[in-house]
Amino acid sequence: MPNEVNERKSLAKAILSRRMLICIFNGLSAGMPLFFLYHLVPAWLRSENIDLKTIGLFSLVGIPYTWKFIWSPLMDRFIPPFLGRRRGWMIITQVALILAMGAIGIFDPQQRIWFVAGLAFIVAFFSASQDIVLDAYRRELLPEEELGLGNSMYVNGYRAAVFIPGGLGLILADYLPWPTVFIVISLFMLIGIIKTLMINEIVTDVQPPASLHDAVVKPFIEFFERDGGVGQGLLLLAFLFLYKIGDNMATALSTPFYLDLGFSMTIIGSMVKLINFWAMLIGSFIGGAVIYKIGINRSLWIFGVVQMVSILGFAALSEIGMNIPALGCVIGFEYLGVGLGTAALVAFMSRATSMSFTATQFALFSSLIALPRTFANATTGFLIEGVGPGDGIYYTILGAWQGLGYTQFFVLCTFCALPGMVLLKWVAPWNKARKIII
Repeated sequence: MPNEVNERKSLAKAILSRRMLICIFNGLSAGMPLFFLYHLVPAWLRSENIDLKTIGLFSLVGIPYTWKFIWSPLMDRFIPPFLGRRRGWMIITQVALILAMGAIGIFDPQQRIWFVAGLAFIVAFFSASQDIVLDAYRRELLPEEELGLGNSMYVNGYRAAVFIPGGLGLILADYLPWPTVFIVISLFMLIGIIKTLMINEIVTDVQPPASLHDAVVKPFIEFFERDGGVGQGLLLLAFLFLYKIGDNMATALSTPFYLDLGFSMTIIGSMVKLINFWAMLIGSFIGGAVIYKIGINRSLWIFGVVQMVSILGFAALSEIGMNIPALGCVIGFEYLGVGLGTAALVAFMSRATSMSFTATQFALFSSLIALPRTFANATTGFLIEGVGPGDGIYYTILGAWQGLGYTQFFVLCTFCALPGMVLLKWVAPWNKARKIII
């Protein structure tokens, strides 16, 4: 009994610590520009009568999020002349984001769509760059026993950021001109700047890479020279790619799925999205507490099973049809699993990152887990609907074949989650807390 009381006190102390508060505000700073690009900008373009095909192509401005490991060595190697290696880069990226986000509404998208796309790309670039340094700072800030909890707090702040561009921004657009809306929303990045000025640079014994060559090459050499060598390194990378691929595929076309079942836009926009957010928030918080108590390895096993079972909820909803209570239960459980799995996976990535190369290695890991989302978005429509004579070039290239339909597709997504679970045997054994940090 005394041990349980001490554990609860220790957990409560960790949750209420200054480190957790920093993680929340860092998450808020990271989420704001992303949701700005994926919620506010598309709404503006549509209100300006830009066609859906063009709006869809705007997703390509997110390319920096999947390639940020290319320039991350620069942020490990070079130290700005103010505030230190991590805080200096934070200020640079945050100031650039305020300017780019505020300026995007200057141009008329009907006349200057390429200028708008260029500014959106700049926002994505500095947003991805901010992610690099925030991830590195978080890894250096948190002791290993708090990785799960701290990363779940970061995810909570990240998800909460959606209410600023995706909520407040859209409301303001009904009352203010769009250029003013963009300026107002961009000024919320001042939260990140104030936070950066108030926190301390993390003091470690690790020195920055001595040269750009070291910054680029040594993170990869170090990674593949760990226990198990190249084979173990490739297993870890494969695990990062596969652990959430089934979940990513299942949610890639979730909104069209709800529409095809007969749910109205009002239901999807209000009830479903709200449930998604709170379920993910609760899931990531519970995930952090559970990881703190039982460790990262076992949490990956348990949360991975929850993710797989929750995908089957979509298959059940496909058979049930338009039923609002069933929709709420299925979506709530699915995104609870997303929150749990995300908390465990981000904690695992943090643990797998060497303290000597935090920015580069974490950027590589996070870029890798972003790739399945692109793959899922590109293939899921074909898997569900198949290809027929009326599909033009797709029919010419692929020929005719029958789609799976929604129910069988979601069952397939569940099986796609199995390889990542199998790899846990080698990368995160149940009864072994693998020490892979240096």
